[in-house]
Parts: sequence; structure tokens; C-alpha cells
Amino acid sequence: MDILSYIGAHRERFMDEWASLIRIPSVSCQAEHKADMLRCAERWRELLLQAGCQKAEVVTPPQPSPQGRESGNPFVYGEYRCPLPCGEGQGGVSTVLVYAHYDVMPVEPLELWLSDPWEPSIRDGRLYARGADDDKGQAMIQVKAFEYMVRTGQMRCNVKFIFEGEEEIGSPSLEAFLEEHKDLLKADIILVSDTSMIGKETPSITTGLRGLAYWQIEVDGPNRDLHSGHFGGAVKNPVNALCEMLAQIVDKDGRITIPGFYDDVLPIPDEERKMIAQIPFSQEKYNTAIGVDDVFGEKGYSTLERNSCRPSFDICGIWGGYTGEGSKTVLPSKAFAKVSCRLVANQDHEKISQAFVDYIESLRPQGVRVKVTPMHGGQGYVCPIDIPAYKAAEKGFEKAFGKRPLAARRGGSIPIIAAFERILGCKTILMGFGLEQNAIHSPNESMDLEVWEKGIVAVSEFYKEVGR
Repeated sequence: MDILSYIGAHRERFMDEWASLIRIPSVSCQAEHKADMLRCAERWRELLLQAGCQKAEVVTPPQPSPQGRESGNPFVYGEYRCPLPCGEGQGGVSTVLVYAHYDVMPVEPLELWLSDPWEPSIRDGRLYARGADDDKGQAMIQVKAFEYMVRTGQMRCNVKFIFEGEEEIGSPSLEAFLEEHKDLLKADIILVSDTSMIGKETPSITTGLRGLAYWQIEVDGPNRDLHSGHFGGAVKNPVNALCEMLAQIVDKDGRITIPGFYDDVLPIPDEERKMIAQIPFSQEKYNTAIGVDDVFGEKGYSTLERNSCRPSFDICGIWGGYTGEGSKTVLPSKAFAKVSCRLVANQDHEKISQAFVDYIESLRPQGVRVKVTPMHGGQGYVCPIDIPAYKAAEKGFEKAFGKRPLAARRGGSIPIIAAFERILGCKTILMGFGLEQNAIHSPNESMDLEVWEKGIVAVSEFYKEVGR
């Protein structure tokens, strides 16, 4: 039976199983849903066994958790061992590790939902519910493609599943779990469906994610706020000093001036730049949508290259002195800023973090003291587009959507992807099927049902290709 016939024959069951997950309010950031997290994990265990896993279990994270909490939410592990030859020792893909998460964001504000967020509602070719896309809907794509391949005797590789319940709160238990279970999770490639495409008519594979480094800066001057008439012009103003330092970090060509910042930045491959140029994009519409009359960024790169493949520096917040109603003529004693860098693959966020601390100190003017506190960070990630697993994903999208997908890096950060590579030593393929209009994390989250079914086709074809 071909994949479309299989989906048609089992569509009602697929939808019922998807709905059974959505009805469990697995909100990881709210303590009242702790029991729901276990219920959702148990339901996924049942579905993995029904789909064809020979083994599936719910695994409790190490206690205490890395953040000192009593316990984290459970992981779900599933395993299918292919009885047929699957490329081991031949340089091919013998084992695929599928990652997903079963926790979801809160649903508030409830009044903005057009239907019950915990009861799937289908209208206009979409399924509306919390988790419809992120990530219960996309995880179901993976599980149903796996089910089809196993039940029709076409699977030619081993498959492992690891589903977590803490992705929406930063995956605090995941790295320790990976370290503890390296052998159990050993694979040739990791497959993730938790990203998006450029558009329904423009399929794409996410090939890169930016890393992140984040700091808070505190500038101290006099021991109290001073009268700006009595002291202005005679004492260094901490807010002025902070602005002077921050103004030097990006030059007129959009280049970041931190010494050594670009040492590890890799150039964008020509083939990838050609793909980026094919992405439907209007600079005029982009400017209008965000209400600016022009854009600014690193010289020599397009907007889409700047916001995905190149690093950036931004002041996320700045404050100090009097900001209340009316006027108050003071020379502030302190000034603060929160700043961040989006990093690209091969840049180490800890190295960049220290370089920034050193650089700010070097820019410090006389008359003030500066304290820079690193807050958090993560590594960027790039998947080569010439490896066999990427080519298999590419063929999967082409089979499902009728056209070759574009390779598209994204400007955001998913630190766990870099953790997979660092700890498990293998690359990740990001076969995501979300769309911008799916409104993940927002009221009325949804999933396009046509795209959902095409996702099952694409992942099935991926398995056929890697099995060869």
C-alpha cells in the first residue's frame, strides 16, 4: 500500500490519537499540570508501541535535577530494531534518533481563543488547539511515518525516539539525560520536526540556527544621584558613559568591533547564498510590515543573510536616572543595560562572552566603574547540505510537495540541537512542517491538515532514502 492510501485508510484513527494527546494539558511551566506531564508521557509510550516500537518506556530524569528542582518531567524512550540489513559498517545511516517534546505553552489569555484550546476543532482545513503544531502535531507526523514504514515492511534502519517534557522551559534536564544515556541514544543522525517552512508553496529545510550570548552591564559613578546643575560637566555621568561604550560596539558598516569576534565565523557557501536568493522576499513589504523606512546591517549581505547566517549585536534594554513623569534634573549614580549577540555556527558562546567582558572593560572611561554579568548563552548550529541524511530529507520534501525544498537558516536559537551534536556526536536534520500562520505559543494555534499529511509523506520518503 502506498503512503497516501495508508493515510486515507487510517485518517480517522490518526486524528483520534492526535486528539488524545491534545486533550492532556501538558503545560510544563505550571506546577498544577505536573500529573498531566506524566499522563502525556504515558500516552506517548502507548502510541509508540502501537506504531511498531518493540520497546517503549517512561524514564524519570536524574534527581535532583541540574537546577535543584525535586524532579524533572519524564522522558519517553522508544526503540525499533530493524531485522533487515540497514547499512551498518557501510558508511550509511543505520540508526535514526527522533527527538520531539510533549510539553506545551500556557493557553492564556483564554478569551482570545475561538474554541476550547484543549479540544481539537477543525475549520477551514486546519486543526485548532494548543499543541496542534508545537510539538504534538509535528511529533505525530514522525510517529505516523514510522508506523507506515514498519507496518508495510519497508523500514530499513533502526529508529529510536526520545520525547521530553521540558522544552518550553529550556530543557533543564536534557543535557544530564543525554550524558547519562549516551550508549542508549547512540545514532547516526538525529531527526527533529519542531521548526517551520518558509511557506506552504515554498517548502524549506532549516539548516542552521544562531547561537546566543547575553549580558547585563552595570555602570557605577558617584555614590548618589547628583544635582545636574551643581555637578554637570564636572563628573562623569554613568548613563553617558554607558552610551559611549555601547555606541562603539557596532561600526558604520554594521561590523561588530569586539576583538577576535569574527575569528571563527565561517563564510556562507555560494550554493547556500544562491538558495537564499530564491526565497520569495520583498524588502519594501518587510520594511512596511515592521514600520521602518530603511534597514541596517552588516555591509555586503542581504537582509535574509543578515538575520540568519551572520552574527548580530543588540541592546535589549537600557535604563538609569529619572524616567518618571515630568522632569528631574539629576546626574544619575548608576546606569544599566541588557545586551545580546546572536552567534553563528563555529562561534563559541563562552569565548565570545569573555571577549565581550574584556572589551567593555577596555572601553570604560575614567570616572566610572563597570560590571558585566554573563547571563545565559548557547551554541549555534549548521547542518551540511551535502550529507546523505540531508539529501534524503530533501527528496522527502520533493516527493511530498512537488518541488525541491530550499535550504534556509533561521535567526533564532535552539541550544539543545548543539547539545545533541556535542554529547552524542551526530548531526541533526530539522524536517519541520510549521507555518507562520500556525501561531505557535499564541491563542488559536493551528496546523494545516494538508501540510500535516504531506509531512507524513516526506518523512516516510526520508526513511526510504536512508534505508537505501
